[in-house]
Amino acid sequence: MNGQKTIRTFIAVHLPDTVKTELGLVNDVLAGQVPAHSVRWVQPNLMHLTLRFLGETAVADLPVLAANLDKLAAQHAPLTLQLDNLGCFPNRSRPRVIWVGLTGETNALLQLQGDVETAVAALGWPREDKPFRAHLTLGRVKDGRLLKDVAWGTAVKKLAVPVTAVHLIESQLRPSGPIYTIRHTSQLRKP
Repeated sequence: MNGQKTIRTFIAVHLPDTVKTELGLVNDVLAGQVPAHSVRWVQPNLMHLTLRFLGETAVADLPVLAANLDKLAAQHAPLTLQLDNLGCFPNRSRPRVIWVGLTGETNALLQLQGDVETAVAALGWPREDKPFRAHLTLGRVKDGRLLKDVAWGTAVKKLAVPVTAVHLIESQLRPSGPIYTIRHTSQLRKP
């Protein structure tokens, strides 16, 4: 970045408050099944659907990044997803990340995410080496061996997750947790 001012960024979809509340309730149920401090739970107000983590981004590059997001968003119609079941990365035997999956218009979401990937790659970010898997992170596991008694069938209400915009978000990491600031919003609006 040659001494340029940078910020840590990612591109994401916001979640409705009803969805964040439900995911917080699921976290509470799961947290009651595991030893204290064995999972770093995501605060519901910080939950989002990440389409692409960018990392350090030159502030000077934000206008062109925003313009490219506007162009691609204009080519996509709003879509609706739905909360699904619990899952883990890499798997339930060795959980590192606990998440809730998404169903619904997932093909449209994959097309949107693919266009985001293409747009950021054209601006110099290396392409992701793992395929995109739509999920909402609930927590990051510190020691998977402590999670052997988790009821992975814990019910998740099948709430709607409308996707009407993508957001370029700045992430400031603090000891008390991250602070997210929207730097740009691109509305989905294909006629």
